[in-house]
Amino acid sequence: MTDAQKYVWDGAIPLQIHLHESEVTTLPPPPPALVLAPRRGYLPLLISIIKPYFSATLPPGVDTIWFEYKGLPLKWYIPTGVLFDLLCVEPERPWNLTVHFRGYPSNILLPCESEDSVKWSFINSLKEAAYIILGNCKNVMNMSQTDQVELWQSVLKGNLDAYRRVSFKLKLGTFEDEFVAHSDSNAKKSQQSAGETDVAAQMKIGRIPVRLYVWTVSEDFDDFENVPSIDSWDKVSYINRPVEVHKEEGKYFSLRDAVENLLPEFFPERNIADEGDPSTKQSAEEGGENSCDPVSLCSQLENAEIKLVRIQGIEPKLEIPFSWVVSNLINPEHFLHICVCLKVSEARTEQ
Repeated sequence: MTDAQKYVWDGAIPLQIHLHESEVTTLPPPPPALVLAPRRGYLPLLISIIKPYFSATLPPGVDTIWFEYKGLPLKWYIPTGVLFDLLCVEPERPWNLTVHFRGYPSNILLPCESEDSVKWSFINSLKEAAYIILGNCKNVMNMSQTDQVELWQSVLKGNLDAYRRVSFKLKLGTFEDEFVAHSDSNAKKSQQSAGETDVAAQMKIGRIPVRLYVWTVSEDFDDFENVPSIDSWDKVSYINRPVEVHKEEGKYFSLRDAVENLLPEFFPERNIADEGDPSTKQSAEEGGENSCDPVSLCSQLENAEIKLVRIQGIEPKLEIPFSWVVSNLINPEHFLHICVCLKVSEARTEQ
């Protein structure tokens, strides 16, 4: 286990959660709740803390809890850390969210009945990741009830040792082993040149489960404060695509290579992956929700430029070996979540 993996697992975001003014029935209104939310977690898992805090001031009715940020309802099945990375380009600490107990926006959000909804969304994502990596999801499907409970509880309680013990049985962690092997090899072969080291750092041929969150801007920016805010999910392309990793003699596969291969609509000069691959379909937990299709966005675009790539709260250099990114920055359901901002310009139409 690397230090980076420990830091990622322990990552958290300070939240300041306000009860929506329409649901306040007491004077003075309750102060906001202060919560430290795990990056790997999901907002509905905070309900056991938040509901008792605000219960005395709620109007009569049935609780249907949901969160919003600056008027945007937050999709509960996206990990909390990913929501923060995507919606707070200029990080806001604490992150000011609004909680609702009434008026669930079912036209925007999928139903979330309880913690079980979050659990099964997580398990479905794990199945999808297994299918991408192994070509089937038998290991996840055949998990014992005990292992399934222990895996979910390890995510809930932040028990990394328990998580590693159970997830090891799924045989999905080959990337970590290769990176560790590479590190050991470096220690033994200190005479190896920098170029040879880079080549050794890359993974064998493989398929990496990736969830990409892409938004585009038409004007350049140098400061995150000038990036237009995302006020509608229609502005975000939510893409499930595996990254095909191939060795090339004398080269290593970088994060830039991965992002450009994932977005052939914006970078057509790259090798385009098989669009008919069944693993690129919308994830099970996304269900019937609308997802912005980048193909329709990009038909008249040219000169795409990667302005921002954020993973687990950091902006890694695009030249970093993708093997390191996968080994250290994946989420517990074995997906790598990448937030990408692209600057694009409209293609000129010939007269």
